[in-house]
Amino acid sequence: MIDNLANTKLRIVYVWDADYPWDVRTEKTCLALTQAGHDVHIVARNSKHEQLTESLPEATVHRMRPWRVVGKRLDVALGFPAFFSPRWRSLISNTAGEVNADLIIVRDIPLCPTAISVSKRLGIPVILDMAENYPAMMRDIWTAQRHSLTDYLVRNPKLTELVEKYCIKRVDHIITVVEASSRRLRKLGVAQEDLTVVSNTPPSARTAGRQIERSPSPDGRITVAYLGLLELPRGIGDLIDAIDILHRTGHTEFSALIVGGGRDEDLFRKRAEKLGLSESDIRFFGRLPHGEALSVIATADIGIIPHHATECWNTTIPNKLFDYMSMALPVVSSDAEPCRDVISATGAGRTFRSGDAHDMAATLLNFQAEDTRKSAGDAGVKAVLQTYNWESDTDRLNRIVYDVALRKTAKRKLRGA
Repeated sequence: MIDNLANTKLRIVYVWDADYPWDVRTEKTCLALTQAGHDVHIVARNSKHEQLTESLPEATVHRMRPWRVVGKRLDVALGFPAFFSPRWRSLISNTAGEVNADLIIVRDIPLCPTAISVSKRLGIPVILDMAENYPAMMRDIWTAQRHSLTDYLVRNPKLTELVEKYCIKRVDHIITVVEASSRRLRKLGVAQEDLTVVSNTPPSARTAGRQIERSPSPDGRITVAYLGLLELPRGIGDLIDAIDILHRTGHTEFSALIVGGGRDEDLFRKRAEKLGLSESDIRFFGRLPHGEALSVIATADIGIIPHHATECWNTTIPNKLFDYMSMALPVVSSDAEPCRDVISATGAGRTFRSGDAHDMAATLLNFQAEDTRKSAGDAGVKAVLQTYNWESDTDRLNRIVYDVALRKTAKRKLRGA
């Protein structure tokens, strides 16, 4: 549709609602756009009071200016990414104005109304990068009764649902991470031509050398790895219970390593301790830098995705699925639809009934044999190389960014003619 795309350099502002570094999708997206020749700028929170601007390989980061006069605790609270925040509106507006932005990409729902308001004032398009089904994610947290007082105002499920409905009618395009998410949005009235899937895939280079013999553990243990946030709806409690079930039925060769942090980490540590599982049975690594986290996960034998099959996880797909596949780890996942569909299509692992620790344990037993693990792991690597890789998603990302930005520019020129 657009001619000579490679000759057009765009100035892009990417709105990330937390501190940066770091976020895997933000980095991948911004680096891909920078490598395509664009001038990319990330606006981010600044709860750690870091330098206001920083040049990184993927983009120039513009952080919120601290209000030191109110003290750090109140400053952090007032920097919360609420759509009505004047601080965020000022940060986004000032950055977009200073760099003469051609396009704003806003990550998820919380700051989308703010980005829409700024884009209207500046006369530039805005793309929503919908990595999560945000209202459904909030419902999961509330259902688990893990919401805080702040959540009543800014992360209330009913409010976020209303905000989402407002946003999807007013952005110029929506990027989703899986077809199930696009399907949900079409039911809400979004046109197919306004949706593009850019998934949570890894670069194909990560698979280098993975289709080789994995060295068995010298003590014969089989390690199950989880990577991600530690929250009740993500099923980590079920994983702990499954390891306990395996041990109580004589399968003490199974152990788990858990990499990540989150609001429910203490609950899971106490659960493991209550069941009498030692650190050699379940090891919590806490939150690690991404490269270090991947290195830890690569030492495991099986990758686990215990997420509960709620609306949230039936309409998004986690990075960890493709991370495990790229490392030649067989994947054992709950039957949340997007993960189930990929595993079924590729042969990269098996699924169990969501929320059923006994079925999870039984499914893990299918991968006792090294040959079985290797067969599923090799299938995962093959699928990443052929289909589920960031290079393919980058092509779609670049195409839609050009299309949206230049289509809006063309409309403005027509109106001014």
